[in-house]
Amino acid sequence: MLGLVRAAILGFFTLSVIYVLVSLYSRSIRRETLEKEWDTDPAREGLTKAERDAYIETGMAQYRHGLRRKLIVLVYILPMLAFAVIVYFVNAQ
Repeated sequence: MLGLVRAAILGFFTLSVIYVLVSLYSRSIRRETLEKEWDTDPAREGLTKAERDAYIETGMAQYRHGLRRKLIVLVYILPMLAFAVIVYFVNAQ
């Protein structure tokens, strides 16, 4: 029983690290996409850096409330669910 608790704590810690890394990567990719959209749009030439920063921050605010950010939580749910199903079927025999 103690081994199962240790494995759960280690697994939770590992999944937390993976969650943080995936979250940072996804946020970075979204910010880079917004920056490229701004830089490649010829209609935005001549606008100030403050307007560019406002555009990027608005896009990042939309990202924070979007579906992709919420789906990253599956990093926790899917491995725990798989582990629970495996434990159940191994012990059910």
